[in-house]
Amino acid sequence: MEKGVVISGFGGQGVMLAGELLAEAGKEEGKYVTFLPSYGPEMRGGTANCHVIVSDTTIASPIIGYPKAAIVLNLPSLDKYEPLMKKDGIIIINKTLVPREVKRDDVRVLQIDAQHVAEDLGNKKVVNMILLGAYVEIEKPVKIETLKNALKSYLTGRKAELIEVNERALEKGAEIARDFMGVK
Repeated sequence: MEKGVVISGFGGQGVMLAGELLAEAGKEEGKYVTFLPSYGPEMRGGTANCHVIVSDTTIASPIIGYPKAAIVLNLPSLDKYEPLMKKDGIIIINKTLVPREVKRDDVRVLQIDAQHVAEDLGNKKVVNMILLGAYVEIEKPVKIETLKNALKSYLTGRKAELIEVNERALEKGAEIARDFMGVK
């Protein structure tokens, strides 16, 4: 099993945190992982993306040239990665910030109004966790429980109070993905 995902959005949307959590969860499960971050010139508001690969075997390259899966948090990210997607891949989109439909008909698309879901959960900053939870439920690179456990490594000190809402966001994303896949 080798699962790779590109996570992309604006700086400040939690792109790197989502990627780091996925990589940490993979390590906790004893898998091989790579995490390759890329930032635009600005930290907040500029572009940010990361490539994460989780595998049962050694990983040849940390770069994902043609993604089988993408988590897209904004329109520029969809514009960049949609043409590069492999046939039958999955694009998980924050439709709150992506006002257009995917043009390709050979990929699966899960659009989540993640900003509104996050607001319903009580914290508008958990959009990244909602989309990550959906990805993990669909592609199964790691277990959701391991991902939730990895939160404790990254949300420490004053941020520890955010663990619970982030766990709920991961669960909500997984629930949305199960509905998307028709799983009860």
